[in-house]
Amino acid sequence: MEIGRIEITFKKYHAVGELAPGDIALIGKAKLLAKSAYAPYSKFRVSAVACMSDGSFVEGTNQENASYPIGLCAERVLLAAASSIAPGLSITTMAITYESDEVNTIAPIAPCGICRQSLLEFESRFGNSMRILLTGTEGLVYEFESVSALLPLGFKAKHLGR
Repeated sequence: MEIGRIEITFKKYHAVGELAPGDIALIGKAKLLAKSAYAPYSKFRVSAVACMSDGSFVEGTNQENASYPIGLCAERVLLAAASSIAPGLSITTMAITYESDEVNTIAPIAPCGICRQSLLEFESRFGNSMRILLTGTEGLVYEFESVSALLPLGFKAKHLGR
């Protein structure tokens, strides 16, 4: 027997102001967008904003439903929008943030498992790394150079022989 180890590497910034101007603007868009998320039940509003390979932006917010299982996360809303309005474009960078009426939102938020798998599929489809910026309402920002760093043993098309 052998013991394996997987490490996740990311950059940690103590404040948004430490980032490049384009990343600061992207996070700013995400923070403003979070206010428009449809989250009447959880009061936990998540937003994602992507900078596409042509420099345009695509946005998504979580969309709740009284029947919880059919709600949609912000990241998957964004990916569906990107696939619909810009089907040939990859995402270069995505900023994800949140706000809540009921919990402290200073710590960065990471995508759920379903969203990580969806992001990995999108990244793999184009063969380009998608940078991910994770933040809360203030303070720390985590930067991942690719979605693979968030889901190191992700299921990919190659596992299906494709």
